[in-house]
Amino acid sequence: MNWMEMTLVDFQSALASKKATPGGGTAAAVALGQAAGLTEMVCSLTLGSEKWSDGWQAAEIARLVAAEVLLDAGRLANEDSAAFDSVVAAFRMPKENEDEKLLRRDAIRQGTLHAAKVPLETAKKGMDLLQTLEQLAAKGNGNAASDVGVASLLASAAVKGALFNVEINIASLPPEMASGVIEESRGMREACSQVARGIMHAVHDRIQS
Repeated sequence: MNWMEMTLVDFQSALASKKATPGGGTAAAVALGQAAGLTEMVCSLTLGSEKWSDGWQAAEIARLVAAEVLLDAGRLANEDSAAFDSVVAAFRMPKENEDEKLLRRDAIRQGTLHAAKVPLETAKKGMDLLQTLEQLAAKGNGNAASDVGVASLLASAAVKGALFNVEINIASLPPEMASGVIEESRGMREACSQVARGIMHAVHDRIQS
């Protein structure tokens, strides 16, 4: 299923259904795409306007990151659902003898590891985007400062939501198998909160100036 080809109403209905996919990981990736879209809008409203020339450099940097994230977010939304579906399929593998049980166990573990790596990529992309937003809020088009704030909230939710999906998957894996994912995600939630706070302060300062 390509969630990006659905109407917004259909996607929301799919989220609300009893089916396991799309779930939180897909929703996080979609939220990240919305954050990137808002970021690109603010950059477009900043670049080329002499009034906001002090923000051109920040807008150029943010636009490059946002364009890449916007492309990746749709792919990650689809991959997240596909990864979960592969885990479900692995659990349905036969287990009548020891060989089948070993094959099933390995398929479940490999599928689960992949299902952790996809949202980890979503979280990393979200952090890339967040890193550009404080300067965009501080120096970009002041009339769109609130849009940077919303982009930040969406990106932060995407990062933290994706990390929930990382954590729930690695919890069922042997520590040695999950060690790489654990190391890559270590401290990311706290870093996200810290960066997001800086953006919120910049947005509030800009709105009130």
